[in-house]
Amino acid sequence: MIYVQHLLGIGHLRRASFLANALAMHNFEVDLITGGMPVSGLSLHGINCHQLPPVRSLDGQFDQLVDEFGNLIDADWKQQRRNALLKIFDALAPDALITETFPFGRRMMRFELLPLLNAARKHSSSPLVISSIRDILQPKSKPGRDQEIHALVDLYFDKILVHGDERFASLDDTYSLANEIADKTFYTGYISEPIDGNQNQAGNEHEVLVSGGGGAASLQLLKTAIDAKPRSKLNRHTWRLLVGQGIDADGFEQLQNTAGAGIIVERNRSDFQALLTQCAVSVSQSGYNTVCDVLRSGARAVMVPFSDADEVEQSLRANLLQRHDRVISLEQQALTAESLATAVDRASEMPQQSIDMRMNGANVSAGLLQEWLNV
Repeated sequence: MIYVQHLLGIGHLRRASFLANALAMHNFEVDLITGGMPVSGLSLHGINCHQLPPVRSLDGQFDQLVDEFGNLIDADWKQQRRNALLKIFDALAPDALITETFPFGRRMMRFELLPLLNAARKHSSSPLVISSIRDILQPKSKPGRDQEIHALVDLYFDKILVHGDERFASLDDTYSLANEIADKTFYTGYISEPIDGNQNQAGNEHEVLVSGGGGAASLQLLKTAIDAKPRSKLNRHTWRLLVGQGIDADGFEQLQNTAGAGIIVERNRSDFQALLTQCAVSVSQSGYNTVCDVLRSGARAVMVPFSDADEVEQSLRANLLQRHDRVISLEQQALTAESLATAVDRASEMPQQSIDMRMNGANVSAGLLQEWLNV
């Protein structure tokens, strides 16, 4: 049983879906419980999906949760969803329970996750309880938060899967008590989707590919890219803007109306990785899944990390990649049409290259679960 809650973009859900598919391929029966807004086109194979009453963050501040109609959730709503989650757990009686991000994040979901973990500890099946986390965490600014996380790990969790490569980023880079839980911590490599070489098609070569991921937070980057094109040395290239479903129809139409000649504006495509392998330069934020796709493709890249509400996780990742001479990192606060055009020009002069990074995290995770459960 895998619990995942996406609140703004869909990166957490994508990563959990890749893990679920790998487990299914290793002959596990997998139930994926998702609590975010429904996402169409998610590629799942042989997975039992359970949609909880959806909730999302009102904005990038992550301090208010709203339901699918935009209403702030209240105690009654929380009680109903908590009951629904516990009912699913009781019916499944899983051998293993995986919580995506928690307790290292998703603190706002404690109203249902703490009862779930209590139920797991008291259940006769005594499931293996695992936390599944990305390579780089959002460091906790409030005193005592790291200690709170450690207490939850100590009380509830048997294992921690870190979906990254410790040669690139170690848990102790962003979690101060990593050494205290080292005996439970296992690095799997990055979880990413293999590139399908059959998707390559003529006509998309040498474009500037601007991608916004699945959330709404990339709208400013996409708008700026439109203004940056005429200022770039690559202004004669086609610039293709990929827009996620988190940007509503009005925002999408606004981008289409302001795009000039040589700019294509369209919704996200299933052949994104193929487009990456053929583009002149990729422009994106630096979320986990996008970075994995860029690294697999070898694309020259500009990354503009999301940094609203003092978020630093994406900045840390982009800056690490820049220190490895793999990308050009442009901080969100410094984003202008001129600075983006300059960054694109610099990236276009970089060699197209790969980086020595373990990228088979989903299969490694599945193998570890087989070992731990003796199956």
